[in-house]
Amino acid sequence: MKLEDFMIPCMSKKLFGIDCPGCGMQRAFVMVCKGDFTEAFQMFPAIYTTIPLFIFIALHFIDKRRNYHKLIVPFAVVNAFIMIVAYLYKLTN
Repeated sequence: MKLEDFMIPCMSKKLFGIDCPGCGMQRAFVMVCKGDFTEAFQMFPAIYTTIPLFIFIALHFIDKRRNYHKLIVPFAVVNAFIMIVAYLYKLTN
């Protein structure tokens, strides 16, 4: 069994036939884990800001002594910007 067998399908793509801004995130994460960094970026350009964002969010819930909010907000803003730009680029090409 492959890791791809356990991925959650995109409901936007299933219901409406169009990609959502997050389409490709799971596959890009698997590619990063396999060491396919260029392919991961081509699949989902925001993968390299999404991974640290999720790490900081997890640390925020695990380690209550430190203030990770100062890292979460900028990473979330940059991540959202990259996702929107990449999504608009994908729609126009």
